[in-house]
Amino acid sequence: MFSSHDGLCTIGELAELAGVSVKTVRFYSDGGLLPEASRSAGGHRRYAPEAVERLGLIRSLRGLGLPVADVRSVLDEQDAGDAADVLEAAVDGRLRVLGSELRALRWREAALQLVRDCRPEERPARLRLVGAVAAPPSTAALVRFWRAWLPARMPARAVGAFLEVAVPQPPDDPRPEQVLAFARLYAFVTRPCGGSGGPCRPRAHSAAGARESAVLYAGLATAYELAGGEMRRGGTPRPGEALDGFVDAYASTYGTRDTPGFRRRLAGQLAGDPRIDRYWELTAEVLGSPGGELGPTPGTAHDWLLEALDNQLSTGAGGRARR
Repeated sequence: MFSSHDGLCTIGELAELAGVSVKTVRFYSDGGLLPEASRSAGGHRRYAPEAVERLGLIRSLRGLGLPVADVRSVLDEQDAGDAADVLEAAVDGRLRVLGSELRALRWREAALQLVRDCRPEERPARLRLVGAVAAPPSTAALVRFWRAWLPARMPARAVGAFLEVAVPQPPDDPRPEQVLAFARLYAFVTRPCGGSGGPCRPRAHSAAGARESAVLYAGLATAYELAGGEMRRGGTPRPGEALDGFVDAYASTYGTRDTPGFRRRLAGQLAGDPRIDRYWELTAEVLGSPGGELGPTPGTAHDWLLEALDNQLSTGAGGRARR
């Protein structure tokens, strides 16, 4: 391939054959990615014929955005006779990085559209609101909010199951209104609760130990699911299986029976608990589809059940619904 008597070429010849600059060849040589075959009497670098193919591989890997460390691993494995696994892992890693970068770009684009399209006098506040959220956004602040809200001794498995339902995952390709809703949700969960900075935990949680809190939220999850089905069918809040399960969850937590008197006390207590309706409104907006109706959330299902309980009590029937 090379015209020299020893079959080697200079750094300039290699650069010309590979279509790169001498500076590029020197950079990869100095980094140990492109070994020299020898040095001339005058100290000039000399390269073997296979250096052309190796340099082409290096350029291809770097052209795909792989970092130098990954390129080095692929070349080392190739020298050992098997680069397939290392190359696959390097490509997968780069794809993950690119996916995160693309999500960040989509969020920034939607955020910029929000700032551009609002009224001039609103832009400073809008900019501060959306600028406080990382791109792509993290749900860590939402998780911290719920860990402060949930019973302190609630089992980890029960906490994890609840967080899967309660913490909305930001869409990868958001519309501007979804970015705005998530930014408002972030602001909601990071502001001091009630102005005190402490967790606004409902009074129902104060009596819940580890076992009781698991029973409470397992029962509530079932009741919310049943209520959500009623809501999707357009059902008005009324006594039934969903409400009975809702009350049973609290009765089991307190170690008492579901009686008319308990239902009255429960309604009064829940009416006085801290409200986070705004959280659920914004969650529905984050998850909503264009032009579609917002589906039930645990928060809207909770409100539906409270209204069903109040409706039952207002008619003078305080116990379980008859079947």
